[in-house]
Formats: sequence, C-alpha cells, structure tokens
Amino acid sequence: MNPAAVFGISVVMSFVSSCVAAILYVWPRLRTMDRHQALASLVAPHMFLRFLGLSMLVPGVVSPLLSAAFAVPAAYGDFVTGILAIIATAALSKRVSWAIAAVWLFNVWGTSDFVYAFLEGPRVLTDVGRLGAAFFIPTAVVPPLFVTHVMLFLLLLRPSRERVVGGASTDPLGTHAAA
Repeated sequence: MNPAAVFGISVVMSFVSSCVAAILYVWPRLRTMDRHQALASLVAPHMFLRFLGLSMLVPGVVSPLLSAAFAVPAAYGDFVTGILAIIATAALSKRVSWAIAAVWLFNVWGTSDFVYAFLEGPRVLTDVGRLGAAFFIPTAVVPPLFVTHVMLFLLLLRPSRERVVGGASTDPLGTHAAA
C-alpha cells in the first residue's frame, strides 16, 4: 500500500477513535468532576507526550532528509507545549489564582502548534517515510491530544461560575436537553 495512504488512514482512524472515546467515556466523566480536576485531567497527558516531538531532531529516529522547515517548529512547539502543560497542571493542582490563565496559554499555544503542523506538514513533508520511527507521533499521539485540546476549550469557554457537574450527557456542547 502507498505509504502516504497508510499515513492518512492512520491519522484519520486515530482521530475518529479518539473522538469516539472522548464522547463515550471521557466527556461524561469530566462532567462529574470539579472544573480544576477536569482541566488537569486533560492537560496532564501533554506533560509526558509532548516531549516526544523532540525526536524530530534526532538523526536515526527521523531521516536526515526530513525537512527542517517541518521538524524544527514541530519539535520546539511540542517542547514549549510540554513545559506549559507542566506549569498549568501544577497551577491547577495548587489552585493558584492564575491557573485558568495558564491553561488558556497552554491550550492556545498547543492547539496552534498542531494546526501549524497540520497546515505545514502536507506542504513540506513530501515523503512520510522520512518521519522514520517518529511516524507514530502524528498517527497515534497527535489525534488524541488534539481531541483533548478541543475538550479543554469546551470547558474553558463555560462561564467560570457554571458547574461542570451535570448529567452524564455525552453531548459536549450541551445542546440537548437533559432527561
């Protein structure tokens, strides 16, 4: 099978699977949690997984032919996002006054990093084989993390005095009436 097709199918199916898991399992649980706990639950995975992006800079992990125009911003964008995730998670756990602002900064930066990679990747990544062992990052790691960014925006955009706790509805936008 064509490597580009395998790559595309892998990304799409990982994204679809991540959405299904989020709607059926994660979102209902988040809705029963305190807002700070819910936010921390979504930010925390980024503390570990975003540092994998630095592998884009390691020869042998990726092809030396991998475009620096893609690899460098992807690697350092993930690195900064990982640091912001640590700061936001610690702030949320300590419930400091600037915790929500830290989550906003993390989420806007992290989402922008992914959007940039989504837009730039197809332009400069002419051979997905050049990703080498890092192939798993955009195919298996990025889709679920991107879904967590969406869920974070949904939680952050709720009025701060509105409780997250509600029925275990799987409707992330709250557009259907609770039974």
